[in-house]
Amino acid sequence: MSTTTEMTGAGIAKPAAPERPPARRARGAGRIFRREGTNSLWIQYSRDGHRYRESAHTLDEKQAERLLQKRLGEITNEEFLPPKSRRVKISELADDFLLECKNQKQTSVDDAEARWKLHLKPFFGHRRAKDTTTELLRRYIAKRQGEGAKNATINRELAALKRMFNLAKQATPPKVLRVPTFPSKLAEDNVRRGFVDDAQYDKLAAACAKRGLWLRTLFEVAYNFGCRLGELLSLKVSQVDLAAKSITLVDTKNGEDRTFTLTAKAYALVQQCVTGKEPNDHVFTWPNGKPIKDFRDSWATVCKQAGVPGLLFHDLRRTGARNMVRSGVPERVVMAIGGWKTRSVFDRYNIVSERDLQDAARKLENRLIVLPQQPQPEAPTQQQASTDQNLPN
Repeated sequence: MSTTTEMTGAGIAKPAAPERPPARRARGAGRIFRREGTNSLWIQYSRDGHRYRESAHTLDEKQAERLLQKRLGEITNEEFLPPKSRRVKISELADDFLLECKNQKQTSVDDAEARWKLHLKPFFGHRRAKDTTTELLRRYIAKRQGEGAKNATINRELAALKRMFNLAKQATPPKVLRVPTFPSKLAEDNVRRGFVDDAQYDKLAAACAKRGLWLRTLFEVAYNFGCRLGELLSLKVSQVDLAAKSITLVDTKNGEDRTFTLTAKAYALVQQCVTGKEPNDHVFTWPNGKPIKDFRDSWATVCKQAGVPGLLFHDLRRTGARNMVRSGVPERVVMAIGGWKTRSVFDRYNIVSERDLQDAARKLENRLIVLPQQPQPEAPTQQQASTDQNLPN
């Protein structure tokens, strides 16, 4: 303990009273201290047995005290966020989101990674999660619209970002205090209505056959049963039951396995694809035996040859739904075969074509023709009319 001296009137020095140490703070009141090697004061406080320290970013004790009192108030309610979480960037939230997609074995992992790396990361990646505001989200929407992105695309990107925040809030300890309010969902005016009619089917089938057995078979199965492309490209020989003439799809988008029986033509094509292969081999492979992963160029070529440029392979999924319904397959069975779990999603695929409307009108006309003619009521005779007039009211 240091002391100072003071001089008496006679010039004799006498020791002064020793300096008092700083008053000890009450338990739970935290403390302010100077950390070695730093140029600012630090505060310390505890919550649920965990000790937290953070810089006050100032040498002013009053300002440091105000920050400490603010934190002591926060730790008593749900408004508290640990110092480390306040520094979390959105890029860390994205890592957690993508890891969840992989753990859940979602078929859309590649799409999620592309949305993050190509669009969300350049705008949000360097920002702290706690700084995300509704105004910032609106700026992102304006930026993407300026780049020509469709509303549906922007909606999917913001849905992924919102999922990141929800996961962060659910974490232990939470990485964000709250999920920001996202702008209303944008109106989607680019819903595709493409499908393949009977005449186009013949041309596409011929063009696919010229390209190879693998594409002819892919086309036939997708056209008839509305399978997702990812489900078909990941199909293994072990999932094909030649005896039952059926295919079982596993690890599907909705997490449920699906089995359906092949048509005669589809069965003959699939049988050729699996001949000579091992159970763990892919059904759809290149001539060198490697699994097919991307065939966009081949598909674009056959569509151009068939006179339907711009047709998406996914349009075959819509075609499959429509064809099964028009063939009289009950809608609940169609939904089970195609993997549509909700009615609202299924209705987006079960498109009504102009031909469907014409068929409806024709059926109505046929019904009117076969209806028996209703007898016209006879006019009353003069005697009946006279009798009716004499009846009491």
